[in-house]
Amino acid sequence: MSDSLFIEIGSAQQQKNGEDCFGDTVYSKKIPEERRIISILSDGLGSGVKANILSSMTTRMAMKFVESNMELMHSSEVMMDALPVCQIRKISYATFSVVDTQLDGKTRIFEMDNPPFMFIRDNKAVNVRYREIYSEKWKDRTINISQLTNQEEDRIILMSDGVTQAGIGNKNYPLGWQRQGCLDFVLEKIRKNPTISASDLANAIVQEAISKELNHKAGDDISCVVLYFRKPRKLLVLTGPPFDEKRDAEFAELVSSYDGKTAICGGTTANIIERELCLKCEIDKTSFDEKIPMCSIMDGIDLVTEGILTLTEVYRMLKEGIDTNKNNGATRLAKLLLDSDKIDFVVGTKINIAHQDPNLPMELEIRRNIVKKIFRILQDKYLKEISVKYI
Repeated sequence: MSDSLFIEIGSAQQQKNGEDCFGDTVYSKKIPEERRIISILSDGLGSGVKANILSSMTTRMAMKFVESNMELMHSSEVMMDALPVCQIRKISYATFSVVDTQLDGKTRIFEMDNPPFMFIRDNKAVNVRYREIYSEKWKDRTINISQLTNQEEDRIILMSDGVTQAGIGNKNYPLGWQRQGCLDFVLEKIRKNPTISASDLANAIVQEAISKELNHKAGDDISCVVLYFRKPRKLLVLTGPPFDEKRDAEFAELVSSYDGKTAICGGTTANIIERELCLKCEIDKTSFDEKIPMCSIMDGIDLVTEGILTLTEVYRMLKEGIDTNKNNGATRLAKLLLDSDKIDFVVGTKINIAHQDPNLPMELEIRRNIVKKIFRILQDKYLKEISVKYI
């Protein structure tokens, strides 16, 4: 991907109150060799398991067809033919919004029956012209196709109708929040925080939609996807001392010369940086947590945490979700990772004898293994650009 432009993708969802699974499906895929990213949001008919099946099938088929550049209307008709038919309404139905973008080219957006996407440029909403194509086979199906050229700081926002219809029937929102209400909210969030991340903005939209609902309980599946075009945010993560102590100075030089944010994970690692760069390190008592060791504060370093326990908890959070109410080292590191685009891991390979104690929990992974798990999930699930260097 280009050093001058990066696409951060953030999404947030809330299933309908009383349902065990999402009726909407969100799926994004990076194709590095084509410098291309495809992101899809599909809303299945109804809610619960049946809706999940419909939206999941639609999303997977749409990804395959768009990735292979198959003719859009034909691929849409194939999807409609393949979807199960609702026994009550006698229709097979799932909406979709697709963003197909290349970093050094144009972005195409295909929409069928979802609320129209929002396009934000220069902190203002821009109306993008579109053309309609119709299916001869499915007379009630219309697909809108839009095209635009990427610029730095552009944002594209997709949403299901659970966002625009939030609060419908509530005396304060008899017709729902509506697209304009959501758009006004988005512009205000960006005005207050022009560099708000895609993840934070998507979560803010979903939470605001839920707040409109009666008793704050979602009356439908609520989903939002945000694509944010920006210069890449870089992060250096150091963990573990070098195998050879003679390389400690080289290790520290990586920190002092890095063009981006820096996180240090591990007490010994922090001691090396403190000594080699003549920095002062102090305990950060505001990060107290019963399960995760406290952070430290070091001049010029964005985050200093304990090592293996913290990294193991970070991996769990990346899999299952972050508890934003906590302020411990794992939560801070997970947030920092998700708010970064290009992440460079430097892993020291000196064995820590403390981690060879057979009485320690089995899930306490050795450093290299847990780092591998973290960078894989960051690549596969969050589409981050990752490099790993062992020293």
